[in-house]
Amino acid sequence: MHRLFILGCLASLAFGETAFDLDPAKTDINFTLHDVLHTVHGTFKLKRGAIQFDPATGKAGGEIVIDAASGASGSGSRDKRMHKEILESQKYPEAVFVPDNVQGRLETEGESQLDVHGVFKIHGADHELTLHLLVDAQGGGRYTASTHFFIPYVKWGMKNPSNFFLKVDDTVAMDIKASAAAKP
Repeated sequence: MHRLFILGCLASLAFGETAFDLDPAKTDINFTLHDVLHTVHGTFKLKRGAIQFDPATGKAGGEIVIDAASGASGSGSRDKRMHKEILESQKYPEAVFVPDNVQGRLETEGESQLDVHGVFKIHGADHELTLHLLVDAQGGGRYTASTHFFIPYVKWGMKNPSNFFLKVDDTVAMDIKASAAAKP
């Protein structure tokens, strides 16, 4: 039965639509924000994620849902301000990436590089975004994908937490490493 599952995953990669479910327990979403004095590191949690695409056309669908309210930097007062004044996570509890196109070839063994274009919905607005993914096929229909990108949060309508004493960058760096399983 296990062999049939693997053959089914490989066949779905070679022919027709390819689909994956992301594993929230094995997905790391990290952010980095620089200011004049130090660098702030933090995390978010993945709620759920699924993506499908047609390798022949590049057409994609699905959604990757991040729990905006899970954002944590290790400082209670900073996190409280982040949720109340910047993310407004009570009003906007999720950030969602909806892919619409995938470019590149997904290999069944080794590494692949893919560009995934879509709409990133955050803080009540939609923004075009292309994620450059490095994907590693781990066998048995399992994959890990990593990406690094920047969110210009001030340009996207969120408040900059800078004040008279503290000057913070107006972009935040995101690093994501996700684990996914191919759907048979």
